[in-house]
Amino acid sequence: MFKTHALLYLKALCILMLVVPQAINSSAQSEKILHSFVAGQVGDGYFPQAGLILDSKGNLYGTTYYGGTASNYCSNCGTVFELSLGANATWTEQVIYSFGVSSSDGENPVGGVTLDRKGNLYGTTQAGGTEFSGTVYQLIPGQSGTWTENVLYNFKGSSDGCFPSGGLVLDSGGNIYGMAEECGALGYGVVFELVPGQGGTWTEKVLHSFTGGNDGELPYAITLTLDGQGNLYGVSRLAGSHDYGVVFELMHGTWTEKILYAFTGGGTGIAPIGGLAIDSVGNLYGVTQYLAFELSPSPKGAWTETVLHNFTGGSDGAYPSAQLVFDKAGSLYGTTFTGGHHLGTVFKLKPGVNGVWTEKVLYAFQPNGGDGASPEYGTLAIDATGNLYGTTQNGGASNFGTVFELTQ
Repeated sequence: MFKTHALLYLKALCILMLVVPQAINSSAQSEKILHSFVAGQVGDGYFPQAGLILDSKGNLYGTTYYGGTASNYCSNCGTVFELSLGANATWTEQVIYSFGVSSSDGENPVGGVTLDRKGNLYGTTQAGGTEFSGTVYQLIPGQSGTWTENVLYNFKGSSDGCFPSGGLVLDSGGNIYGMAEECGALGYGVVFELVPGQGGTWTEKVLHSFTGGNDGELPYAITLTLDGQGNLYGVSRLAGSHDYGVVFELMHGTWTEKILYAFTGGGTGIAPIGGLAIDSVGNLYGVTQYLAFELSPSPKGAWTETVLHNFTGGSDGAYPSAQLVFDKAGSLYGTTFTGGHHLGTVFKLKPGVNGVWTEKVLYAFQPNGGDGASPEYGTLAIDATGNLYGTTQNGGASNFGTVFELTQ
C-alpha cells in the first residue's frame, strides 16, 4: 500500500517540475488560512490528505496522516481534528483524537471522517489495528470537548480486505460502507459493509472482491456514493476491460456489481479517483488523472461519458484527485494537485447551454507555498453561504499543510 502511494506521489511531483508556467487569471475568491499544521508542536498533526466536513454548528472536522500527541505506542500515527469558529472570526484547532494511544487503535488515516445524526464521527485508518491491516473507527463526543474512540472493525488482511484508505458512507439504518484497497479473495481489494448488532458489536460483510480483471482493482483513496435506493457507486483506479479503471455500481440487496463504464485511455480518461457526485436525475460526475467527466444513463441501461473539462497542466490545473461536490445552483467544485502556479488550484465547473461546462480557477496556490500547497484527496466542504473549505497536504507557515477557506 505505501509503495503504491509513494509511486503515485512521486509521479505527481515529477510532473510538477515539468509544468510550463502560464498566466493566472485574477479571481474573485479570497483565501484565508484557518490553520497551519506544525509537526511536533503541542501534538499537532500534519500532512492532511483528506477533505473536511461541516456540522450543523459550522465546526470543521478532518484528519492528518501524521503527527499527534500519543506516545504510548506511536507518536506519529495521525490525528482527527476539529476547527471551531470563535469571536473576531478566529478559528481554533483542537486535536480530538491522536492515533497510537494503544497498540491496536489504528494508524495513519488517509480518508476523512463522516458524521451521523448523533454527532458521532466515523473513519478508517490505513494501518494499525490488531492485525496491522487497518481499522474502521468511531469517535463519540463527551463532556468538555472529550471524545472516545471505539474500533468497530480490525481488518485481518485476508478475504475481508486490508489497508482502507478512503472515507465512509452511512445509510439510514446505520450501516457503514467503504472500500479496502488490497487483500480480499484475490488480493485486489474489496467493497465492504459493517452492520451494527447487539451490545455495540459490528459484523463485516464483503459485498464485492475485485478480481483485477474487467471489474477493476486498486480502490485507493476512494469514497463510495449512495443513491436514494441504497445502491452504491464507486471507481477503481486500475484494470477494467481496457486497463484504465472503471466506474461501477453495486445494486442494493443482491450487491451485484455492474460495470457502468470502462475507461479506454486517451481522451476518455485514465485512472479515476476520489469518488463520484450524483445529481437529482442519476447522472454521475467524477475526475480522472487528466479530466472531469459526466456519465449519463440511457433507457436501455448503457452509460455515456461526456468530458466536462480537459486539464492542460497549465493555469487551469493538473491532476485532479478529489471527489467533486455540487453547490445549490448545480455547479461542481474540486481541486487539482498541481498546475496553477505549480502548487495546485481550486476550480469551479459551471453548466451552460447545450451541455457545455465552463471551468473557472477560483484560486491558484502561490509559488512560495505560504498559502498552502498540493491539495490531494481533500473533497471540499461548502457552507450555506457558498464559502469553500479544504486542506492542502503541504505548504502553510511550516510547510506541513493547511486548512483554508475561500470566500466570495
